[in-house]
Amino acid sequence: MKLKAVVIDGELRVVHQSGVQFDAELPEFRTQGGVHIHTDRLTVTSPVLMWVKALDLLLDKMKRAGLDFSRVRALSGSGQQHGSVFWRRGASETLKHLDPDQDLHQLLQDSFSVSDSPVWMDSSSTQQCEDLQAAAGGALRLAEITGSRAYERFTGNQIAKLRQTRAEEFQDTEVRASLHLHSSGMNLLDIRTRNWSEICLQATAPHLDQLLGAPLPSTSVLGPVSSYFVHRYGFSESCSVVAFTGDNPASLAGMRLQPGDVAVSLGTSDTVFLWLQQPRPALEGHVFCNPVEQQEYMALLCFKNGSLTRERVRNECAGASWELFSAALRDTPLGNHGNIGFYFETMEITPPVIGVHRFDSADCEVSSLSPQVEVRAVVEGQFLSRRLHAERLGYSIIPGTRVLATGGASSNKEILQVLSDVFNAPVYTIDLSDSTCLGSAYRALHGLVAESGASFVDVVKKAPEPRLVATPHPKAKEVRRPLYDDALLASEAEPCSRSLRQELHETCPHNHRNTFCSPAETNTSVSGDTLR
Repeated sequence: MKLKAVVIDGELRVVHQSGVQFDAELPEFRTQGGVHIHTDRLTVTSPVLMWVKALDLLLDKMKRAGLDFSRVRALSGSGQQHGSVFWRRGASETLKHLDPDQDLHQLLQDSFSVSDSPVWMDSSSTQQCEDLQAAAGGALRLAEITGSRAYERFTGNQIAKLRQTRAEEFQDTEVRASLHLHSSGMNLLDIRTRNWSEICLQATAPHLDQLLGAPLPSTSVLGPVSSYFVHRYGFSESCSVVAFTGDNPASLAGMRLQPGDVAVSLGTSDTVFLWLQQPRPALEGHVFCNPVEQQEYMALLCFKNGSLTRERVRNECAGASWELFSAALRDTPLGNHGNIGFYFETMEITPPVIGVHRFDSADCEVSSLSPQVEVRAVVEGQFLSRRLHAERLGYSIIPGTRVLATGGASSNKEILQVLSDVFNAPVYTIDLSDSTCLGSAYRALHGLVAESGASFVDVVKKAPEPRLVATPHPKAKEVRRPLYDDALLASEAEPCSRSLRQELHETCPHNHRNTFCSPAETNTSVSGDTLR
């Protein structure tokens, strides 16, 4: 993990980029992957001063490289989506009187009430999640308000945990922070009103709205850069600071998604970004306020079983060769003659299940498929799952919809052809080394002109266009429908022992009219009738 910076010019060309690796360049903090994993294996934190010192090093690197900070008209950025920073009382006064002859990490060493910030990997606030969901009226109701059910890593639940377990530090936390971050992804913001949810605030901590301050539109100009940076690095006094956001919303800006678009990152885990106009929050996935269009939304879906699963099938069915894997996709028909598979080799995130299940054209579960059929089954099954869960959050194909593919597998033309067929939309690739940083730079530029009515799309129209690599087969829609129906029925979780066809007419032992039922028989199961 690292802190990174990108500088663009008026033509949207990258003119400078720098980074600081936490582990390698700040070894005194003794992190692994930028974090400390505590002995309970649930608590995961990062030293706040490591982040601050990284900013010192980053700006020093940029200065040594000859970057003329006086030419920077605006800056913005993104923070780790669920990193929580708690400022100590009196920090706002400290920030007003920073000595430009000293490093920030020296000036701010006593300014944080919590020295180790919980981060996105933390899962230690389960009790607070349960309390919040109960207060909101259940997990689904909380998702309808905030865009997500309660997650341990979300900032609201971390605040509640701090208040309950470390009351003294919580009482020593003050209102102001130096930067306002995007408020979605906290389990606190009402995504429809764009204001704090009173129910969630009351369930988290008393008078929390006073600590947080009012949420701001993501195009807000917060003011000029601090005089500290003017005198130490030579920034112009007129350089504007545009509201920061989270890393995932910044990525959406960097990929320049438009209404109806979907971005699919094909990596170790697969991630799906969606531009939504009418969201339907669900128990899986996340809906955030859109960072570049104030009245619309974005969604994020994470799938743990991504490229490692595809690689395992490649090794077993294609001689560990991507060329043979691609040939198998070319040589098998769209729809795979009705054969389909669901490959959850490790505990999945969306949905939370584990197991590998294959079905033949008669809807009977089988223990194996032929090698070529298995190759197509894993790719079609994965992409059907991506589309299914996207549609549950409100995504729909509209005229002009594009699928933007990134990540390692986006170089495989045959995989992208399956992606195009499943989504029934053209697939484009986009060459982005760092969509998060680039999106922050684009948003800084947009913040300068947003008040004049300029749209984000207008601001970034000079950026390089993505490259068309695949278009859907003319028969993709009619062939995909039966497979899509089977995927819809199979999406809830682990399979009961009866065949798919039999389960369409009977109920499983848990009274679910589908083949798959939730392994945790609590409030997360959905009937087949509801799915249909």
